[in-house]
Amino acid sequence: MPTAIQKMRKTRAAFHAAAALFTAGALTFGLSGCTSYDTTAPSGARADRSHADAKNAGASLGTVDCRKAKCVALTFDAGPSEHSARLLDILKEKHVPATFFLLGKNHIAKYPDLVRRMEREGHEVASHTWDHKILTDIDDAQIREEFERPDDAIEKLTGKRPTLMRPPQGRTNNHVSELAEKEGLAQILWSVTAKDYTTNDSALIRKRVVDQTKRDGIILLHDIYKGTVPAVPGVIDELKAKGYVFVTVPQLFAPGKAEPGKIYRP
Repeated sequence: MPTAIQKMRKTRAAFHAAAALFTAGALTFGLSGCTSYDTTAPSGARADRSHADAKNAGASLGTVDCRKAKCVALTFDAGPSEHSARLLDILKEKHVPATFFLLGKNHIAKYPDLVRRMEREGHEVASHTWDHKILTDIDDAQIREEFERPDDAIEKLTGKRPTLMRPPQGRTNNHVSELAEKEGLAQILWSVTAKDYTTNDSALIRKRVVDQTKRDGIILLHDIYKGTVPAVPGVIDELKAKGYVFVTVPQLFAPGKAEPGKIYRP
């Protein structure tokens, strides 16, 4: 007969096992209610292609094998803005590529020269929708418009149609993914956020990013807030000192490639 202590230990073990299972399952839940979806990690994307494909995976700022290197992707949402030119100067000076998820209304249309410069200087230009509508709250016609309008505008400016997009607030579901697949778009989420929309304290933004970053991380920042761009040099310097190599999102996935309709998150 089990003793009372043995029964208690079994109960605790069962509780911890259930909690662990719940936590693991919760990782597939979206940010909107109880919507669930599958995500693929950068390592999973890399495993989808053979080493022979690596020669086709790099951007103009150089290539790196993220299966061996300690890679991290620096991404910026909701620009361009009046702060983006300074950000591009910093990235150029420090030889760091980034991925820009651009907004259409009042951003792409207002700063076309900055969009062209991002592409010209080797950064990945992607979409953050046209008007930042929450995709899980609108109908199919509106979702398609949120996808198509920024893609059309970016392609007109750069000659290259985006293949990546980031859903506003990270809120998505399987139906949004189906529509994204038809538009040829993969959805890219993140693993690091400084919540720079809550503070203009550049030192705090830098600390939050550095403290959270791990290998294969995708860092979310916004170049529309005045405290963010001044934090970037420190972020870059500290993470480089820790051995990190900065890459674009496509480079992070190489020799694999983001597939339309899939959702990626470290």
